[in-house]
Amino acid sequence: MPSKSARLAVHRFEFKAMGTRCDIRVFAPDGEAAARVFLACAEEVNRLEQKYSRYRPGNFLHQINLAAQHGGEAQADAECMSLLDYAHACHVQSEGMFDVTSGILRKAWNFDRAALPDAALLERTLQSVGWQHVQRDGLLLRFARKGMELDFGGIVKEYAVDRAVAVCRGLGIAHGVVDLGGDIGAIGPDPDGEPWRIGIRHPRAPEREVASIAIAQGALATSGDYERCIEIDGQRYSHILSPATGWPVQGLASVTVVAEQCVVAGSISTTAMLKEGAGAAWLAGLGAPHVWVDLDGNIGGSPEGGRDSNNLEIFQ
Repeated sequence: MPSKSARLAVHRFEFKAMGTRCDIRVFAPDGEAAARVFLACAEEVNRLEQKYSRYRPGNFLHQINLAAQHGGEAQADAECMSLLDYAHACHVQSEGMFDVTSGILRKAWNFDRAALPDAALLERTLQSVGWQHVQRDGLLLRFARKGMELDFGGIVKEYAVDRAVAVCRGLGIAHGVVDLGGDIGAIGPDPDGEPWRIGIRHPRAPEREVASIAIAQGALATSGDYERCIEIDGQRYSHILSPATGWPVQGLASVTVVAEQCVVAGSISTTAMLKEGAGAAWLAGLGAPHVWVDLDGNIGGSPEGGRDSNNLEIFQ
């Protein structure tokens, strides 16, 4: 009898969504079955982008933010409110550092040119930041301050990974991996039971790996200061902005976290970055498998220089 791996072939689909390269690999009995899976995944990822992207005038998020700008009320739906419930839990756990209203700070920063923001503009923009000023009542959102805005940038791509994994499983796929710009979810191991091995790159030297992670189930996400940044007088300023100060965070250059869901891994890695110098200790207290690189190039995480049940190996 032929092995399971002999009956299934690996199929790969690449597309662009959410401003990044997306790569889905599945083991399917034939190309037609794989094509159905890929189409369904792409439709789901594109649905989430259309709905929650701040770059889509007139979309679902735009309508909410119109009300937020005026300090008014907006009607959400069950999916949106579920994401905001999770964002609230992250806000509490992070002691206010994970804040989905802080995306508006980008209006004070321009990462397309090497210049610091106008101090008065930054101070005014900070007045519109604060999840505590958003009230939830059923599916109704109330904004207590004018000029506010919701930004799902710290959640939706990771949520899209989880949704794509669910779509694959719902269509009978048991082996494969979803990669949306480095946020990764495992549908299951390869047909022979081997996990997917993911190399984690050094944020300052991409040719060098700082860790290797093997996952057959679950997900991983990475946050870093290298995606968008400017450098002024030798000082790097990243796109990750503190909701407390409005300034780019310092302390860690990148954080990768392994969790059961990608949205959880992403929120943990982002929170660790936002906690700056306290991020490494905060991560250690959570107990989730992780690896970090600080601004001095030091590498750490859990486990230190060894392996655990998630097959996380950190290279010193």
